[in-house]
Amino acid sequence: MSRSDLLARHREVMPGWMSLYYEEPVEIVSGRGRHVTDADGNTYLDFFAGILTNAVGYDIPEISDAIRARVDSGVLHTSTLYLIRQQVELAERIAELSGMSRPKVFFTNSGTEANETALMLATQHRRSNQVLALRNSYHGRAFATVGITGNRSWSASALSPVKVSYVHGGYRYRSPFRHLSDADYVRACVEDLREVIETTTAGDVACMIVEPIQGVGGFATPPDGLFGAFAEVLDEYGILLVSDEVQTGWGRTGEHFWGIQAHDVVPSAMTFAKGLANGMAIGGLVAEAELMDCLTANSLSTFGGNPVSTAAATATLEYLLDHDLQGNAARLGARLLAGLRTHAESSALVGDVRGKGLMIGVELVRPGSAEPAPEAAGRVLELARQRGLLVGKGGLHGNVLRLAPPMTLTEEEAAEALAVLTDVLTTAEKELRA
Repeated sequence: MSRSDLLARHREVMPGWMSLYYEEPVEIVSGRGRHVTDADGNTYLDFFAGILTNAVGYDIPEISDAIRARVDSGVLHTSTLYLIRQQVELAERIAELSGMSRPKVFFTNSGTEANETALMLATQHRRSNQVLALRNSYHGRAFATVGITGNRSWSASALSPVKVSYVHGGYRYRSPFRHLSDADYVRACVEDLREVIETTTAGDVACMIVEPIQGVGGFATPPDGLFGAFAEVLDEYGILLVSDEVQTGWGRTGEHFWGIQAHDVVPSAMTFAKGLANGMAIGGLVAEAELMDCLTANSLSTFGGNPVSTAAATATLEYLLDHDLQGNAARLGARLLAGLRTHAESSALVGDVRGKGLMIGVELVRPGSAEPAPEAAGRVLELARQRGLLVGKGGLHGNVLRLAPPMTLTEEEAAEALAVLTDVLTTAEKELRA
């Protein structure tokens, strides 16, 4: 069956809002290391990793063997109504890594489910449906998580089970405070937070949910310490802090295992998903016991914490730690950031280069202005694919390149990707000027 036939079938039975990358969409059929191969035999260096999900890469024996062992047992599923050894062992490991005083863990199937659970717990614990969120945020595609998403292109409905108020801080490049120093930027955002609480809420807010680096929002990266400063205000009102670590967890930012650690604060809950099981479906949250145990009704997750996903997750987590992939993300991320920022100095197309570790955003603008250039981002994706490199894009205006390769990336692969990116950025800028 040809790619065009598969594309036609896809469009016939899949939702129209489920978009595909590229003018000629790619079907990935195999992978090894940091490379994937499509149905036409083309091989690519993958710099988006299934939207940060294939955190360790492809065809990793330790992870594949853990999955095969569970499959060979004949038991793929039992449900949380029974004891699941792999679930308990993984929960113990995550609790140990959380930095919380008395953590408990609940597993789901996705980041959306994890954030929905965090909202349910916080609103129940505080007996309030008021939530604070960041502008330009994204927390999932379910009813409550869409309600707290501060990005119009991903917020499909104005209806919501929670009342949300949005604050400044996450997306600095287009903020009215962008020209301030880090310290003054933090002070301005803290003042905005306090004003929002005083003017748009009844005071008894359930929680504030933040992404340490805004993923779908274009890897927007606030100054270190911002959320710690926010927490001081939240504590005055008894408002819980929830950190959405779906994209920033597991050491991807390089300098810390959890993204929120850059802000010198331990939140009441952290949600996670994506890279934990290197492609197997898993999500969840770790929270202080008082918060986790606040529900007064029965609840469970049929598929959350199933033996196969948790076995894969444990193998992935141990691989990440044993091979110091956090350190690798820090080293190679610094090189990529330095190279891209050097290119930006002579490029009118690149408005901003930001991020941490192997989580890098490149915001493209029309030369001579700060006006978003989404068509240039699309063109860069096409040119990069033609050169054997897969990258992502996002941002409020769809004009931000998102670079997030598997954390096993090598120095040679980082250099290869940097050379391709700077070359195609130059080509795209010339085309835009023509």
